[in-house]
Amino acid sequence: MLFNSFIFLTLFLPPALAGYYLLGRRTPRAAAAWLCGVSIVFYGWWTPAFVGLLLGSIAFNYAMSHVIAAAPVNSARRRWLLHLAIIADLALLVRYKYLASLLTALVHASGIVPAGWLAQGMHDVVLPLGISFFTFTQIGYLLDCNAGIVKERDALGYMQFVTFFPHLIAGPILHHKEMMTHFAQPETYRLRAENLSVGAFMFTIGLAKKVLLADTIAPYADAGFAAPHELQWLAAWATCLAYALQLYFDFSGYSDMAMGLAKMFGVRFPLNFNSPFKAASIIDFWQRWHMTLTRYLTAYLYYPMAMRINRSRASRGLPIGRHAQRSLSGFLSTVAVPTFYTMALAGMWHGAGWQYLIYGLLHGTYLAVNHAYRARRAAAPSATGTASKGGFGERARHVGNVLLTFTTVLVAFAFFRAHGVGDALALLQGMAGLHGIESPEWPAWGTANMDVFDGWHLVMGRSTLALQLGVLLAIAWGMPNSHQLMGRFSPALERAAERLPSALAWRPSLRWTLVMFGVLAVCLAQLHGEVRFLYFQF
Repeated sequence: MLFNSFIFLTLFLPPALAGYYLLGRRTPRAAAAWLCGVSIVFYGWWTPAFVGLLLGSIAFNYAMSHVIAAAPVNSARRRWLLHLAIIADLALLVRYKYLASLLTALVHASGIVPAGWLAQGMHDVVLPLGISFFTFTQIGYLLDCNAGIVKERDALGYMQFVTFFPHLIAGPILHHKEMMTHFAQPETYRLRAENLSVGAFMFTIGLAKKVLLADTIAPYADAGFAAPHELQWLAAWATCLAYALQLYFDFSGYSDMAMGLAKMFGVRFPLNFNSPFKAASIIDFWQRWHMTLTRYLTAYLYYPMAMRINRSRASRGLPIGRHAQRSLSGFLSTVAVPTFYTMALAGMWHGAGWQYLIYGLLHGTYLAVNHAYRARRAAAPSATGTASKGGFGERARHVGNVLLTFTTVLVAFAFFRAHGVGDALALLQGMAGLHGIESPEWPAWGTANMDVFDGWHLVMGRSTLALQLGVLLAIAWGMPNSHQLMGRFSPALERAAERLPSALAWRPSLRWTLVMFGVLAVCLAQLHGEVRFLYFQF
């Protein structure tokens, strides 16, 4: 079931809310059980066969959390149980997400059996929705149990934490302390008009991003990536920009819709998307893009690896921390190695193809260079004669940094979207002008792609596409995001800085209610079909 569908908006959400709050008036436990039930229905709507997989994963991990917590602290048995549980979770993930690609690669390399025979056998392998998200959510819970962070374990609360449908399919990746605390409070289950109004407006913003912005630019990205070898300079850049903006508004829209839905049920999610295209460095980008994934990777991959390396260096009498970064070898071991390790795994988390690994390694390279630059600036004497804060020179440098960061992200997105490494390289070659540069009269897309557009691109023309890209970039770079727009009413766990003029800041009022219903009506008029969110494939 999709958030952007009539079935969800008319047949699922109203009864889910009504049953939740009606039961909440009697007993919070009944409302919690109801929420678990409707979340299971939501998950099973697409493929009912995978409901058993989800419930089995929940039962296994909850049982293992008890066994791990019961074992002596820092004992070999406790570590062995933790490793066993994590291996079982990862084995399930590999079975559905990576096995087909791995076997195909082995077959191509060995030539033992015809590749077509294997492809026919793997054709029926369907990826369960949200398997990466609910698997890594539960692995994080097991790691926290091993560390002694989890103090109370409740089966119903744990099931709510994992299955809560606003985050079940595509995140955000939640921490148990954030969600289980909410679910344990009786106030969560009491109907409040503010929760419904704030949540509904946030949901409407996300729906508009998905339906009116992301889905309208998607055909251009799909057409370009269908034939990247044929794209010349302008078409290649337009293709990459179209996909970047599609992904931006698709994922931002999903994050807003998930946060709005959670607020309707009295729950606040952590912020997951905070205008990442406004980032002035790649470090800043990852602090704004898929923020809960960044938090997860940092806590469970980067920090443990960095701490292990620093302990090893300390035992050998080598400098650690900032002192280690003053030398090339120290920087490589304490910063670059854990960064590449983390980002390589982050890339592979998104998919099994080599292009995803390259995507992760590219961002690892960007981050390592960014950290090296910051370390060098921190060690250098303070510069004199710099422009005053807020002056033209500083603003120009900021704009340049934003454009540089955006360009590097575009290069990585070419691998993120392409069907393979060859297609990504072909697109980048086109962006570099190696496939030629179009004349001013040439259509935005080559005649080879006419079948993809069914001829209607001839009517729209290149100028319309350029205008659409310009408008979307202006929104991404120049407009306040939904978190800022909502101000103190933002449903995110983080508080927004209230810097907007009062005319732009949202508040419960008739004016904003009419705006919401107007935007919602326009969105509903565009719901001709159910278009899946891009992050559903991960």
